[in-house]
Amino acid sequence: MTTFHVAETFTSINGEGTHAGQLAVFVRFCGCNLNCSFCDTTWANEPDVPYVCQTTEEICASVDAAGVHNVTLTGGEPLLRGGMTELLTALSQKENRYIEIETNGSVDLTPFVGISPSIAFTMDYKLPGSGMEAHMRTENFALLRAQDTVKFVAGSQEDLQRALEVIRTYDLTHRCHVYLSPVFGSIEPAEIVDFMQAHTLNDVTLQLQMHKFIWDPNKRGV
Repeated sequence: MTTFHVAETFTSINGEGTHAGQLAVFVRFCGCNLNCSFCDTTWANEPDVPYVCQTTEEICASVDAAGVHNVTLTGGEPLLRGGMTELLTALSQKENRYIEIETNGSVDLTPFVGISPSIAFTMDYKLPGSGMEAHMRTENFALLRAQDTVKFVAGSQEDLQRALEVIRTYDLTHRCHVYLSPVFGSIEPAEIVDFMQAHTLNDVTLQLQMHKFIWDPNKRGV
């Protein structure tokens, strides 16, 4: 059975995504292939980050013990981990479970899309301010379904303009959920609302990172 390097497991509310404000069990995996300028979990990507080795069975047992229906797999980049298909298959066997995968937009979703209808992707599209846009895999857009989400984290007007281009080029609002979120501390949410109004961005949702307003923005385990 596959072993995973797990940086932390905790129960909190979903701070973002379609289930924002609901309780979720978070499983955070170590390591990422990107280095975004605004990353708020760089500690989980360090080579010497402390971790616990857990098998698929052990992760499922800890998720079951929490008694919470929503499960969020995050990182780092969870889909880089070998054996993720095995883990997703096992987690999705539980009735009434919703599994959200937070993925950074650079990893091919093809191996994971058909595993279970209870699995949804919240996929980032890294805008210019992140420094990582060149790594985005736009082929993934064709794989997204109504339950999935594309999230744009914007830190400037340039980022917002680029998000608008991508949304329109790939007709994303007719494919999946679309969220705009500010880089915390870099742009005022009101600027994003003004932009949405100026461009009549129907079916685009402004979302703030709820957990950063409830707790200290740098607090872990929330």
